[in-house]
Formats: sequence, structure tokens, C-alpha cells
Amino acid sequence: MPSASDGIIQPIDNAFGAQSMPINDEPQVNSNHELSAWLRALEDRHFADLKFAEVTRALRALSMSYVERRLEGKPRGALDSAGKRAAFALFYAPLHFVATSHVVRALQADAPPPRHILDIGCGTGVAGAAWALACSPPAAVTGIDRHPWAVEESRWTYAQLRLKGRAQRGEMPEKLRGGPENAVIAAYVLNELSAPVRRAFEDRLAAAAGEGVRVLILEPISRQAVPWWDDSARRLESHGFRADLWRFDIERPPIVAKLDEASGLNHRTITLRTLYHPLAPVGAGPHPNHHQS
Repeated sequence: MPSASDGIIQPIDNAFGAQSMPINDEPQVNSNHELSAWLRALEDRHFADLKFAEVTRALRALSMSYVERRLEGKPRGALDSAGKRAAFALFYAPLHFVATSHVVRALQADAPPPRHILDIGCGTGVAGAAWALACSPPAAVTGIDRHPWAVEESRWTYAQLRLKGRAQRGEMPEKLRGGPENAVIAAYVLNELSAPVRRAFEDRLAAAAGEGVRVLILEPISRQAVPWWDDSARRLESHGFRADLWRFDIERPPIVAKLDEASGLNHRTITLRTLYHPLAPVGAGPHPNHHQS
């Protein structure tokens, strides 16, 4: 997850309750038993063949690769070793789950609930799963990713969280399924794309939004990671999207806290930026705590 290095940070709604609250109030944690069981199963799965010290070293290397990529434009290589894959699944995946849950509830993207969520560049499946679990009843999820490990991990995630979900290798479809019962999420994906591919990606998302689909994009808050953000935000805002910056304190899942401290990192606070196209017409008015990025 990025650190808060620039931009205006907005106070946001409590992701696990109905009332607006300052960003420094009680940290948030999801107490759902299935989530706790998923986190325990994550540890069993990834520590079966790796020691804690090995995952810690891999997390440091993974964190450094993000920094190098931002500064020097290097490929990320996040999944090029078993240690990095374990570090991603044990550390960044739970953080991405918490971030997505918080944003979905604050934006009221769970009401009325979509029936189906397409998670593009799904990684371990957590972003689509977080949105699905915020809904009542939970939505079905389809994850798409290029990497075979990510596809397999997403299938495992959906099964652990008892979601109706499937994952497959592939690219973003040329045309997305329209209608208000559908939603699309792209979490920490656009920053991985070249400018022409990203523009085509955004055009497809805008077209889907024009057919009534809810669309949520999440990206790091660091300007180094997303130097193209302002142009993309302006373009998508012209199609009815809203841009937001976020900062909120969390109660870290136990394994995240352990790895955080062992690696010399600090993720007690989550920061990110989003673009969201709601179900309701744009003319319905702005979100009460909205800031343009």
C-alpha cells in the first residue's frame, strides 16, 4: 500500500457503520468469522513451505521493488518467487481487502447490491471479494488475471470466503456486460499499464458505466505511482465518475501487524485514491465528504 505523500486527504465515512466520523476515530476491523477463518487459512497455506523469516525477507524485497518501479520504471516482478507470492498474499492482499471494504461502504456502492462483480486484474481475488461480501446478499464474482498463480489463488479465496466465484486467465473483455445488476472493479491495475493500453482500458470502463454498470477503480495515492492520474480523472469525470482521496486508520489483521513490524514497515493507516461511477444518476448530487483529486 502507498504512503500519504501528496494530495489532499479526505475524511471519510465509517466503512462499518452508518455515521460519518473523523479519520482519527476508533480504527476499523471486520469481525466477520469467515474473514477471520480466511486469514488463519492464509497463514496455514503460505507458511506450509516457508518460514516467517523467509516471508519477511521477501516482503522487504517486494516493498523495495515497488519503490524501484516508481522511481526507475522497472517491471514489478511481484510474483516471480514463492516468497514474494506468499508475502503478497499474506500482507498486501488483506490490506487491499480492508481498503476496498472501507471504500465500498463509504461510497454506498453496496446498495442496492449488484448481482455480479467483474474483478479485472484480480490478483488474489480480494478486491472483488470485499465488494461482494459488503453486499446483502453477497454478489457473485468473476476474476480475470494474466498470471496462473493469481487465478488459482483467487479461486481459493472465493472458496474460503464461501462466495459464488470463478477465476480465469485472460485480459479485459472488449465489451463488458451492461446493466445495473453488474459492477466492475479494477484495484491497483491501471498503474501497471502502458499509456495506450490504459487509455483503451478506461474507454471500456466508461462505456460500461454508460450502460448502467457501477465501476470502481482503486490506485495508490503516491503521485510517483500514478503520474497520469489527473488526466485520467478529468476524462472519466466527464463520463460521470467521481474522484476521491482517502486516508483512514485500521486495526491491522494479526499477520499483517507481525509482518509490518518485522519488515520495518507501518500500515496502521491506509491511503489510496479512487474513481467511481455510481448506480444513481450523476445529477443526484455530490458525496458529502467529496474532494476532487
